Amino acid sequence: MSTSPHETSGGSDLGRELSAAVVLFHQAVAAQVGLSAGDLKMLDLIARDGPFSASELAERTGLTQAAITSLVARLSRGHHVVRETDPVDRRRAVIRAAPDLDPALADAYGHLGAAMGRLFADYTSSEQAAIVDYLTRTVRVLQEETVRLCGGA
Repeated sequence: MSTSPHETSGGSDLGRELSAAVVLFHQAVAAQVGLSAGDLKMLDLIARDGPFSASELAERTGLTQAAITSLVARLSRGHHVVRETDPVDRRRAVIRAAPDLDPALADAYGHLGAAMGRLFADYTSSEQAAIVDYLTRTVRVLQEETVRLCGGA
């Protein structure tokens, strides 16, 4: 890998450290409920933006239909998602997050949310605005790069 300006300016590898910490945190949380980190993030996507049909979920994530079928089966076995008939189109099934969050997930994310809230409170309102702007733009860049890597653009 080449050296970027960020790697030589004192913030070396901070983005990589953050990424690794996030992935390892989610893997630890996922292990609490018998899932992989990837499955846990898919559950989060379904809970946040769903419900989805299997084909919508495949399109949104770049996964194959077979991978989505396996994912939904794993999440269903753990009672994390339910398959329902679409109320608008009764011929179509949708995947929705189970109404009750697993207590281990609720505990892990509750602790993280509280800790992150305390951290955020240490910053002034203008610093908080800059952090929110940076993170919002970072998410957008990551989404664009994901689409590019999946051959969508």
